[in-house]
Amino acid sequence: MRTAIFTGSFDPFTIGHADIVSRALAVFDHVVIGIGYNPHKTDHADMQKRLQAIERLYAADERVTVEAYTDMAADLAARHNAVAVVKGVRSVQDYEYERTQAEFNRLLGGGLETVLFFARPELAALSSSAVRTLQHFGRDVSAFLPAEE
Repeated sequence: MRTAIFTGSFDPFTIGHADIVSRALAVFDHVVIGIGYNPHKTDHADMQKRLQAIERLYAADERVTVEAYTDMAADLAARHNAVAVVKGVRSVQDYEYERTQAEFNRLLGGGLETVLFFARPELAALSSSAVRTLQHFGRDVSAFLPAEE
């Protein structure tokens, strides 16, 4: 089984993130969504609440596992025997950041590869931070979040 990890803070998990998971499942047999603790970001929503919300989204799909982690992505990948890290890229800035992360993951993860999925044009401006800003100002963000079934 070919497993990939998809890591991020997912605060919140958007339709853009869901699109990356869907596209990754076309390439890999299993995707582990790793909700990481990033010491450079402020956790706006409780990690356990994010975990439960994403688990509900994928409860019917045994090809997806959701896990919170506090160590490095390479460690998460090793625990799941993952062959790759999956990331979404919206811009040149995202690409440069992910390229650097990919090099560290390759070094620390014994050759762990990173597979980049470029954001669909209609989702390229969407980010968790933009959704949080809209929420702060009381705007309806439901169009940017996956619908729970």
